[in-house]
Amino acid sequence: MLTIGCHLSSAKGYAAMGKNAVKIGANTFQFFTRNPRGTKAKAIDPADVEKFLDYSAEHGIKKILAHAPYTLNACSADEGLRELARDTMKDDLRRMEFTPGNFYNFHPGSHVGQGVEAGIAFIADMLNQILDPEQSTTVLLETMAGKGSEIGREFEELRESLDRVEHKELMGVCLDTCHIWDGGYDIVSDLDGVLNQFDSIIGLHKLKAIHLNDSLNSLGTHKDRHARIGEGQIGIEALERVVTHPALKDLPFYLETPNELPGYAEEIALMRKAAGDTDR
Repeated sequence: MLTIGCHLSSAKGYAAMGKNAVKIGANTFQFFTRNPRGTKAKAIDPADVEKFLDYSAEHGIKKILAHAPYTLNACSADEGLRELARDTMKDDLRRMEFTPGNFYNFHPGSHVGQGVEAGIAFIADMLNQILDPEQSTTVLLETMAGKGSEIGREFEELRESLDRVEHKELMGVCLDTCHIWDGGYDIVSDLDGVLNQFDSIIGLHKLKAIHLNDSLNSLGTHKDRHARIGEGQIGIEALERVVTHPALKDLPFYLETPNELPGYAEEIALMRKAAGDTDR
């Protein structure tokens, strides 16, 4: 069965997210750990988490993906901002242990003129400070579109970041279809070639999750503007090939398209149909 969901609001807690996921035909979901444009986080309610864990077991919800706030920059030139990213992510990983065995995804950040090598060094240094060998959460670096001085536009940049992390077993990659398309990887005409390149540089065993998005932009524009499935430059046929590709079909897919719940339900049904998954 295809594991697919979308980004859900965490405002009403874990149990509400689980129910909304099932309502739209999803069996996973993504959520922000805290305010996506800030750092404030609601206290976790253990009773709510317990309800969610029972509900997710009953309804087959698996591998939820927490997303770090957009405001964090682990490779900022400002030491205070790097410390904020470190402390926030460390707290997020502590909170993730209430729902063990899942994913935590973050944007690598922007080196803001320091250079890629300096940025990668800062990212790896932060991860080496916060990763705990006892944690059950896998931390994912996200592929990026390459706006400005973003790190993660090229697979090589992610590989170098991963190579410098001590607890490599706790790390993986989340591939965003919009981002890599905008970054210059042609998943429309050469999906196999892109995946072979990923495998040779990073290793497909490190690919843990997919952000499934269309793009408003043409190949290699480095702009990062998501579109609904089939309403962008990637197109529905190419994204259907992504969810059915032998190397990807067993991974969890998370929609980040500009939608409300009814729109997400339609996209999930569309992708399930493409995968021949009619059981849910």
